[in-house]
Amino acid sequence: MNTNGERLKKQTLSILKTHPEGLTIHSLSEIIGVHRQTITKYIFELKGAGVIHRRRVGSATLHYLKDRYPKSFEKSGS
Repeated sequence: MNTNGERLKKQTLSILKTHPEGLTIHSLSEIIGVHRQTITKYIFELKGAGVIHRRRVGSATLHYLKDRYPKSFEKSGS
């Protein structure tokens, strides 16, 4: 088991809990202190597991916890 990977995933989830407005990969990588490609790997694993949602807003892609994802976004088809 990749304990560093598990730690990064838990840290990502913890940060997203405190940011219901969503965060970009760049913001997450700065907060955690890892390269953006590293956090991208774990974001896609969490998305595949159905734990987070991704949403495009202009040129940015925001990431949210599934249980904190605003339901109004789903209705708008975003």
